[in-house]
Amino acid sequence: MSETNESPADQYRRLAWQCRRGIKEVEVVLVPFFEQHFLNLSRADQQLFEQLLLEQDVDMFEWFTKRTLPEQPDLARIVKKVLFGVDA
Repeated sequence: MSETNESPADQYRRLAWQCRRGIKEVEVVLVPFFEQHFLNLSRADQQLFEQLLLEQDVDMFEWFTKRTLPEQPDLARIVKKVLFGVDA
């Protein structure tokens, strides 16, 4: 999603940092998923994950606690992958 000329290693470090959130409950879901699955996602799903990181912590908290889902179908799909694994 990023349009810069950053290297894949720089992109990975940037996204790893962006997984650190103000709401700990969000961070404890994002970080393990990122570390264990991000590199194995399709490029499209990697872009969706990057889009997810642009969302507000309070929204992600609602999604990750299964209270609501994003209105955007693609964003809802990546949230399900984060919650239930990459095969979701």
